[in-house]
Amino acid sequence: MDVTLPQVFISEVIGTGLLLLLGAGVVANVILPANKGFNAGWLTINFGWGFAVFAGVFAAYKSGAHLNPAVTVGIIASGADEFVPGVAVNFQNTMVYFAGEFVGAFLGAVLAFLAYKKHFDEPADPATKLGVFSTGPAIRSYGWNLVTEILGTFVLVFVVLNLANSPHELGPLAVALLVVGIGASLGGPTGYAINPARDLGPRIAHAILPIKGKGSSDWGYSWVPVVGPLIGGVIAGVLATAVG
Repeated sequence: MDVTLPQVFISEVIGTGLLLLLGAGVVANVILPANKGFNAGWLTINFGWGFAVFAGVFAAYKSGAHLNPAVTVGIIASGADEFVPGVAVNFQNTMVYFAGEFVGAFLGAVLAFLAYKKHFDEPADPATKLGVFSTGPAIRSYGWNLVTEILGTFVLVFVVLNLANSPHELGPLAVALLVVGIGASLGGPTGYAINPARDLGPRIAHAILPIKGKGSSDWGYSWVPVVGPLIGGVIAGVLATAVG
C-alpha cells in the first residue's frame, strides 16, 4: 500500500524522536552526576544507542525508517526511484524526510532533558551537559574529525543499503548491532554522530532549553557532524550501487 507524505513526516518524527530520547537518555544516565547508571562506561552508551536505533526503526517502519539524513542521501545516491512505495525520490519528498528527522531529533532531546531535569540541575562541567545532546571530539582537529565521521557514516549507510539485498531476517536488530559496532570501533575520536539530525537537532535544543549551568553549544564544531555524515552517506550510496 502506498505511503503518503504526512505519514512519512509523522513516522520520521516519531522514530527519530524515540532514537534521541533513548540515545540521549543513555548518555545522560552514564555521564550526569547522581544517576544510578553513573560511570557505567562507553560500552553502555554504545549498546544504549544501538537499542535506541532498534526502537526507532520499528516505530518508523511506514517511512522506511531513515531516521538520518545521511541514510536519505545515501538512498538518493544509490539511484533509487522511490523511498517507499508511493513516495518518489525527488526534492520535495527529500525535504519532508529531512524535516521529520530534524524535528524528531529536537523533540527527542527535549524529552530526554525532561526525564533527567533534576540531574541537569546538579553541578557538572558544562561540556558534560552538552555531551548529552550532541557530539564533540576527543582531540579537536576539524579535518581529521571530519574523516572519522565520513568513515563511520559510510559503514552505517553502506551496510544498511546492502542489507536490502541480503537474505536475512534480522530486520532492525541488524541495524542496532551495526550501530553498536560502529560506536565500539570508530566512536572514540568524535562520539560518532553519524547522523546530522541526531547532532544538530539536539544541539539546537541545548541552546534553547533552560539548562542550569550550561555553557556554549560549541557551534564552531557543529558543522563537522553534519557535513561528514552527508559525505559518507553519498559515498556509500554510490559504492553500494557499483557493487550491487
